[in-house]
Amino acid sequence: MSARMHAIVQSAFGGPEVLTYAETDVPEPGPGEVLLRVAGAGVNPGDAVLRAGRVPELVTLPWTPGNDVAGVVERVGEGVTRFVPGDEVYGMLAVTRRGAYAEFAAAPADALAPAPRNLDLVHAGAVPLAAFTAWQALVVLARLQPGDRVLIHAAAGGVGHVAVQLAKELGAHVIGTARAANHDFLHGLGADELVDYTATDFRTAVAPVDTVLDLVGGSYGPSSLDVLRPGGLLIGASIDPGTDEQQAVARGLRYVWVTAEPSGEVLERITERIEAGRLRVTVQRTYPLAEAAAAHRAIEEKRTTGKIVLVP
Repeated sequence: MSARMHAIVQSAFGGPEVLTYAETDVPEPGPGEVLLRVAGAGVNPGDAVLRAGRVPELVTLPWTPGNDVAGVVERVGEGVTRFVPGDEVYGMLAVTRRGAYAEFAAAPADALAPAPRNLDLVHAGAVPLAAFTAWQALVVLARLQPGDRVLIHAAAGGVGHVAVQLAKELGAHVIGTARAANHDFLHGLGADELVDYTATDFRTAVAPVDTVLDLVGGSYGPSSLDVLRPGGLLIGASIDPGTDEQQAVARGLRYVWVTAEPSGEVLERITERIEAGRLRVTVQRTYPLAEAAAAHRAIEEKRTTGKIVLVP
């Protein structure tokens, strides 16, 4: 294989135009890592947040964005026995200088899992961050139980549509906010109630709930406190949550902020659900790697149904 590859390289913070399609070195897999030939790299709202420099302490420029990845193992580093060249895998990369927006990416073997057998690798590249976030929020933090009422904001988005399915599998009564055009899609995923946020204030349409997963932030944070039962939990997943633990506690409520943590073990549990047909991830559109800027413009419009994936 060549020692050079194409990747998206960002040398300054700014708008989508700072994402440059460039030639760079193929990374070497270190101890405990594998080198992947990337087949699909999911595009997430957090990628745009980091690109814009809203959390500059997390990014060392120049860098290549991208957490979600699926591909074929090209080489394995020292100590890796779980995978061999040719294996199809997927997972989530931590924020480093070399992300998944590239033809090749190095990844810790313990952050990966075999790709679902019933998904092509492009669709597999859309799964990890959305699945990890929904899992951490609903299984680990909320500990949803059968009969719990959960409200999911931005229910048709990348994390949201996965969270709807996971909450339903856990036995919850699932309510979502989404544009009317996405209601049939979400009912098909198991949503019990839907609110068109463009026409209705969800606070007037939703009876008290046990948990809110807020994937929007801003004014949705404090507004979501209004629909929680006493002792209820608001889970924030936006860079601008609009509220905090202190405000929630003052009202007899709870607030936590969720982060997605890479884990091959959790991803295997997600894989089981995908292969059993209990969880599906929708890809609205794919873009060639060279068109990463266009993909970021699309994600920032906040009208995506499901996920966007870059294809090298």
